[in-house]
Amino acid sequence: MRALIVSGGDIDYDLLKFYCNSEEEQVIIAVDRGLRYLYNLNILPNHIVGDFDSADFDLIECYRNNTNIQIHKYFPEKDYTDTDIALNLAISLSVHSITILGALGKRMDHALGNIHILAKALSYNIFCEIVDIHNRIYVIDKSIALEKEKVYGKYVSLIPLTSFVYGLTLNGFKYIVNDYKLSIGKSLGISNEIIENFASIELKKGILIVIESKD
Repeated sequence: MRALIVSGGDIDYDLLKFYCNSEEEQVIIAVDRGLRYLYNLNILPNHIVGDFDSADFDLIECYRNNTNIQIHKYFPEKDYTDTDIALNLAISLSVHSITILGALGKRMDHALGNIHILAKALSYNIFCEIVDIHNRIYVIDKSIALEKEKVYGKYVSLIPLTSFVYGLTLNGFKYIVNDYKLSIGKSLGISNEIIENFASIELKKGILIVIESKD
């Protein structure tokens, strides 16, 4: 089962419909203002999470009597962001993967925080991605293969999440490296492109942020 987390950042409705209409079994978690996006498409979430400081109170009330929806309310003075709480909930449901929509927007602090919490899912061996109309973002701590036709956009950027990523080797890319130590503060991994049908990202130690992007 997959978890779809709908947060309160910028969301494209066509993208939201695409993920909500997936044939894969999934649980939908609405995060605070993300509930409005789902409501506008007449899509019912399985869980509603947040301190509801940015959600419409009347909107939440209209779901309160629905026994198929669990509402998890937290005080605003909490130690975690709403999206982080939703991620914790998804992990507790023993899902195999998590997609987060609405995790990016005008607030760069929230965007960076949401990218960093992807490492939490990774620590549970759960694949977790943030998706918007331009980007697909995930983190890795082991080697992966990429198929050019299935990559989200033209560009693939690699940014260290740990201080160093050791033994980075790229094959099938326009710019290749071999057994390279990539450190925070270097832009070497930005805007690479896959030029073969298949490419690989290999690493020996560390955590990489992978961003598949399109203009």
